[in-house]
Amino acid sequence: MTQLYFVRHAQPDYRTGIDSTFPLSEEGRQDRLQAQAILHAVPLTAAVSSPYRRSLDTILPIVEEHGLPLETDERLRERDKGPQFYGKTNKTAFFRRLWAEPDFCDEGGETFLSCQRRNVSAVREILSRYPGGRVLIGTHGTALSTILQAYDPSFTVDSFFRIIDEMPYVIRLDFEGEIIQGMEELLSVHKSCHGQQ
Repeated sequence: MTQLYFVRHAQPDYRTGIDSTFPLSEEGRQDRLQAQAILHAVPLTAAVSSPYRRSLDTILPIVEEHGLPLETDERLRERDKGPQFYGKTNKTAFFRRLWAEPDFCDEGGETFLSCQRRNVSAVREILSRYPGGRVLIGTHGTALSTILQAYDPSFTVDSFFRIIDEMPYVIRLDFEGEIIQGMEELLSVHKSCHGQQ
């Protein structure tokens, strides 16, 4: 059995930087310690993360506590957003269309299907590299949702909206080979994403 522990980042401060460099808010820096506490007793064997700062900063206390080297994988980054994304006034309608039309995206952005393919590709490689391991994975809201939808077709856009304000959010997926055997939510910290994803 291989167990993957996905940690969706804590609350970012969207006022500073660009998508790849948003730091955690002060609340996010405190809330990440809840993820650390949840995984304290788990004998983690590896850690892989999105290279985005908010993901790295969220799992850093866990990585340091367990004495793990931290790998980054560009495929695990968040969905690439077009330059106008943060100015959208109706993100709910946008996300419903993104999920309903796999080839739809904002101008200069990335489709749901493209985001899903690269994230699932990274997960499959992790499963092949760490059979029987317990792997920590730093991730994002949309990126994680595309992974969950790939392995559980009952995970819908409404499921995505249920976790959109959970930061950090921790879920464990259990695999035999590449076949999912189950999943369990371990932590949900409700924080406003201030209309951003």
